[in-house]
Amino acid sequence: PGGTQNAGRPDRKELERAARACLVETEYWDVWGREHRAPAPVIAAILASLGVNASTRDSLDRDLEERKLREWRSPLPATLVLNGTPQEIPVSIPAELADSAAVLEIRMEDGGVSRLELDLGGVAIAEEASIDGRRYVRKRIRLPRELELGYHQLAITIGERAHPPVRLIVCPSRVYQPPWLDAGRAAGVAITLYGLRSGRNWGCGDTTDLKALIDWVGGPTGASFVALNPLHAIFNRQPFNTSPYLPNSVFYRNPIYLDVEQIEDFRSSPRAQSLVASPAIQAEIQALRATEFVEYERVQRLKTRFLKLLFRSFLAEWRENSERARELGRYIQREGDLLHRFAVHSALDEALHRQCPEVWTWPQWPEQYQDPESAATAEFAQKHWRSVLFHKYLQWQLDLQLSSAQQHARRRGLSIGLYHDLALATDRFGSDLWAHREFFANGCRVGAPPDSFSPKGQDWAFPPPDSERHYQDGYRLFSESIRKNCQHGGALRIDHVMRFFRLYWIPDGVDATEGTYVRDRFRDLLGILALESVRQKVLVVGEDLGTVPDKVREVLRGFGILSYRLLYFEHDGDGRFRAPGEYPRDALASVTTHDLPTLAGFWLGRDIEARRSAGLLPEHATYRRMLEERARDKQKMLDVLIQLKLLPDWFPRSAEAVPELTGELHNAIVGFLSSTPSKLMVLNQEDLLKETEQQNLPGTTFEYPNWRRKMRCTLEELWTSGEVQAFASMFRSWLARTDRLNSAT
Repeated sequence: PGGTQNAGRPDRKELERAARACLVETEYWDVWGREHRAPAPVIAAILASLGVNASTRDSLDRDLEERKLREWRSPLPATLVLNGTPQEIPVSIPAELADSAAVLEIRMEDGGVSRLELDLGGVAIAEEASIDGRRYVRKRIRLPRELELGYHQLAITIGERAHPPVRLIVCPSRVYQPPWLDAGRAAGVAITLYGLRSGRNWGCGDTTDLKALIDWVGGPTGASFVALNPLHAIFNRQPFNTSPYLPNSVFYRNPIYLDVEQIEDFRSSPRAQSLVASPAIQAEIQALRATEFVEYERVQRLKTRFLKLLFRSFLAEWRENSERARELGRYIQREGDLLHRFAVHSALDEALHRQCPEVWTWPQWPEQYQDPESAATAEFAQKHWRSVLFHKYLQWQLDLQLSSAQQHARRRGLSIGLYHDLALATDRFGSDLWAHREFFANGCRVGAPPDSFSPKGQDWAFPPPDSERHYQDGYRLFSESIRKNCQHGGALRIDHVMRFFRLYWIPDGVDATEGTYVRDRFRDLLGILALESVRQKVLVVGEDLGTVPDKVREVLRGFGILSYRLLYFEHDGDGRFRAPGEYPRDALASVTTHDLPTLAGFWLGRDIEARRSAGLLPEHATYRRMLEERARDKQKMLDVLIQLKLLPDWFPRSAEAVPELTGELHNAIVGFLSSTPSKLMVLNQEDLLKETEQQNLPGTTFEYPNWRRKMRCTLEELWTSGEVQAFASMFRSWLARTDRLNSAT
């Protein structure tokens, strides 16, 4: 390095200037309080993924100048998001037009039009810039009246020149919260829908099982909501494509959750009914019910066979344009190109894998099909229209069944009903990447910096969103992701809510220790989240675990987004577990998540043993250290429960004398969590039923049965098992004592 070879390359200072302009953080602080400076090549690589060529000073200056010119030469921003008051419109113009007459025209979402005539000369200059030898000024126009919430179009005419309209999104200042929650509290039970066991399902939980669980949650437990795993579409291929947090698409759902026998076309199909009743099919259904873990591929294969049979029956209605056919047509029209691309991808995936079983993902497809807008793709969709329509039919049926489940929950008196979960990731080999590739940055992956949980950092192996592209497009895809996941529920959990503020980017070719953070337009994103939340009356919980700056939590709280607090992580400065009264009011309190040990597993150290069995703890010293740390944490947990008098006087004072999660200890921890002032609390079904194994062991694939564990008892046994009834009674008692009992019960 050095000499004339590097004479034209930007130095560190120039790279940092470019990074600031592109929202790239060149330094960050880790969990140990140490500052990290991103290496220059890492900064350059991230800039390149954002469309800024930092290979030479000239290319860097040219791209930054073009970026700045794009910002100033259009009178209106590419997208304008207003949240709160006063409502102001920024207008950028060449300085020589600063005194011009202008007209703002707002075409409202409902079709109404509002016009505002302006004398720009009477408006003060707020900002100015000189670009490529020309001076620009920016003025802020305060609107005379508050605009209605919604997605509108804004256009401006300056002098005689009319400029193209841009998207204007008017948002509330806060997300929705039901009025009764201002002074009240509520509780729920978290489940994995795929893991529900029953005497009627086809090997994994479905929407009818969900209704049966709603009956139990709203009855014996007295809770107000059922928290679900993400129901996103996944590939259902074991063991690599079963994570609900690495979906094929965040916009559409997994057909494995359909109750085939509740589809109207099944009830009107003697052939399907006869086939289901056959000995061979009944034997397969019974075998799938009896498996220890969910067999995704077998369940999908069986359900798809019948779903195609039902669809062929429905095609007769489609040709006759029956009322049901028109209903599907209206659904397809509402969903538009988003559903069409998902369905085309699904049909292509199925057809190409059938032709060549070694083809599993779209990057392996023939080149002409890798482009959703290619002539070959359009020809395929036209030729195979039935297959494309089939996948649209499946999403329609899922929409109907989930809508019915939420309506059932509300009829049963659950004041919130279903609580959905929006994953952070999307599979880089999935439908969303195929259909909307330009909205993802190329050349980087998302992950997390090193911490005590992952000393080498985490590489989640999916591409980050291209914030600039979303902004230029009016945040349409982002809006849809929120809208669709709010549907048919009363609450939405946002996985890794820090995504709205920043994500940790890792350039290709380096490991997770060398990445850095890239910021996003968080006020725009949170405003749109608030808009969709208010429109659908869905409260929002932001998963804010890990290192979260205080300022970020202040912003989230200002928007009315509930924090996500876990018992395991709530310690004071001396390492003691915080007392219930120290939990924030604007929060959801829980014990654990799918990635962490259950209560019973925590006490037994099952998670540590699982990590050791999976080869994640190759050094015996690390294994011994983790056991020692767990022993200390157990004692600290016991100490706070004793201090709060949640345990009887005779209970042992030493954690060593308590080898497992006893009934008294179980009761005390549930009471501890219920007693927090937090607006919501949720108990995982594994913790309610004292199960020992967690759903997911991070860092593993085939080494652990991730995302496959079934509930220890069937839905029928929830009502008949004395042990389960005792658990439900204990939970209900605490909800009543802490004013969390659902009022309808």
